[in-house]
Amino acid sequence: MNKTIIVSNRLPLQISLHNNNLVLTPSVGGLATGMKSVHEGGKSLWIGWSGLKEEDLDPKLTEKVNAAIAKENCAAVSLTGKDLNNFYYGFSNNTLWPMFHYFMEYTTFEGKHWESYKEVNRKFAETVLEHTNDGDTIWVHDYQLLLLPELIKRERPNVSVGFFLHIPFPSYEVFRALPWREELLNGMLGADLLGFHTYDYERHFLSSVRRILRLDTHFNEISYQGRTLRVDSFPMGIDYNKFRNAAIAHHEQGPEYKSDLKKRLDAHLQSAPDAKMILSIDRLDYTKGIPNRLKAFEYFLDKYPQFREKVRFILLAVPSRSNVPQYQLLKKETDELVGRINGKFSTVNWTPIWYFYRSMPFENLIDLYTSCGVALITPIRDGMNLVAKEYIATRVDKDGVLVLSEMAGAAKEMNEALLINPNNFEQIADTLKRALEMTEEEQAERNAFMQRRLERYSVEKWAKEFMKALHATKQQHHVIVSKKITPEIKKQLFGSYYKAKRKLILLDYDGTLVNFTNIPKDAKPDDALYDLLDDLSNQENTDLVLISGRDKETFTKWFGDRRYTLIVEHGVWLKSGYKEWQALEKLKKEWMNNLRPIIETFVDRTPGTFIEEKNFSLAWHFRKADPELAQQRATELKTVLTSLISNHELSVLEGNKVIEIKSSNVNKGRASSRLLAEKDYDFIFAIGDDWTDEYMFRELPEEAYTVKVGLKETSARYYIKDTDSVRELLKGFLKGKV
Repeated sequence: MNKTIIVSNRLPLQISLHNNNLVLTPSVGGLATGMKSVHEGGKSLWIGWSGLKEEDLDPKLTEKVNAAIAKENCAAVSLTGKDLNNFYYGFSNNTLWPMFHYFMEYTTFEGKHWESYKEVNRKFAETVLEHTNDGDTIWVHDYQLLLLPELIKRERPNVSVGFFLHIPFPSYEVFRALPWREELLNGMLGADLLGFHTYDYERHFLSSVRRILRLDTHFNEISYQGRTLRVDSFPMGIDYNKFRNAAIAHHEQGPEYKSDLKKRLDAHLQSAPDAKMILSIDRLDYTKGIPNRLKAFEYFLDKYPQFREKVRFILLAVPSRSNVPQYQLLKKETDELVGRINGKFSTVNWTPIWYFYRSMPFENLIDLYTSCGVALITPIRDGMNLVAKEYIATRVDKDGVLVLSEMAGAAKEMNEALLINPNNFEQIADTLKRALEMTEEEQAERNAFMQRRLERYSVEKWAKEFMKALHATKQQHHVIVSKKITPEIKKQLFGSYYKAKRKLILLDYDGTLVNFTNIPKDAKPDDALYDLLDDLSNQENTDLVLISGRDKETFTKWFGDRRYTLIVEHGVWLKSGYKEWQALEKLKKEWMNNLRPIIETFVDRTPGTFIEEKNFSLAWHFRKADPELAQQRATELKTVLTSLISNHELSVLEGNKVIEIKSSNVNKGRASSRLLAEKDYDFIFAIGDDWTDEYMFRELPEEAYTVKVGLKETSARYYIKDTDSVRELLKGFLKGKV
């Protein structure tokens, strides 16, 4: 039976040792809660680090730990203290975390950290592969495991792999600063489905894929190594009912059951008729903007002194990575700011800021959420921010105002909150005043919208939606894989070839026999390709044809002394063996002088592009240009050209990173039809990689073996991965067997 495997940096268990006795406590929080519906019964397994270092465990204790977590449907990845220092504290939290949150000044690039990151991802892969069978579904989580999807896919191509990033994905301009940017992107592209919290993060990722890896993207799909993978946004929710029900219970509890914290909060609210509290809850992390928040509150008290002795700011800062220097400095700055502001404004009866530096139990969090009329959540950069959602879920009377940073992922779906720029103190002060003075009717109207949305799209719904989308990609790939060149199809192909009496092999050149280069003349054939083509041409009763968009001068230089047939410029010229070139079409070329200046303006406006002038066509190449700008210019150029050539028997042909203008009467389909008319072939094989080859595929008879290079929309019967795979396939015609 196929199973689901969840992979994250940590297991959803808190494991501690007391006198060699294990104590296992289930974790609480967003991911552990959200994955409950996925991680259930015997149908799933959760893989991650146990929280115990390898050197702290002897063999017997290791066996005991593994047995205990196995009962919870979990499996552990063994990590050493060195792994933690270099992989977790090093690369994950000193390179990826600050960079992905736009804190370049805190980002370090250490080679040993990168090597450790690769090694730990390999350790995770080994554990995952040990428990994986074909047909399983694997869901990988977060920035610590960016390389894992590819490591899994390479060894288990028939499993379905999903990946979700729980932090922001930065813009291309930031991400490209990483020395290991290609490796990280390739690692992520091992997944069949990539999930992000917001469309902005999705858009940034696609931009990096286009610009760094130069891959084609179509809307939210990427063609990569013979697969089509999907990228989408799935905003993570909360366990809405848990927080709402807890808030209802707090409202209904009698005075004797109230916590000490709740009594203190109530005392402040009763100290004055218009007393209110502003709540701030965050991990003490530089991405959360806590110093800015404190300075903005100070500015608010200076600008609106009427709120002094009436409004109290409650700051709960949860300790985080307290052994890291940047976090120690942040703690020091926060402590000093709180002390200075309290010293500046405090009176005998009033302290403006209540500051808590610790974790709080769930019940006390509910005390804070239900007592504070305003929540001030102002991260500088945040993947989602679930605190904002938890606060709204607990407002059972639909009162309360959420002031939220527009830099938090949650802002994209909580438009009814009061959104602010966390760096704009003037705006924050004015918005706090508006929040404190907002009518109950407006509060209820805003919160009703947000509560309905949060209840509908809970964390459980988030997990189910992701898994549903992942299963959909599996079905999609199942349809596509049926056309892939498999060992069985190869056997059938070569069997037909050797039984045939007269054989025709049609080969495109660029992108099929050789990889594309930024400069067309750099695609000169190598010795291995010459040997392969010569051997194919020497096969008995075999006609080998190179059919290309190249100009005849280039092909004369490269292949003029060979005995095989050459068709160039998409079917304008033909050279059969050692004979002279023969014109297949009578074409005019006066139009080229009129259109060349127009195309040149696009070259001037689009760095990295150039014109290739052939005998009877003009080609605008944009492979080396910025992909997004090039795509915009390509659309514009096609529109301009189409309007100009409508009455001139010309056509605009879009190839692989090239737009070519040529006669409408010329294409590879017409040229290949001429060959079929001259001889009676009982075996036909044709292979190509772009739209110019589609004419050929459509003109050939149904029984022909037509093959597309790369996974793209095509009329061909089969597809193959890349140029290396093409050469290996062609060698099969020489062996006579597979």
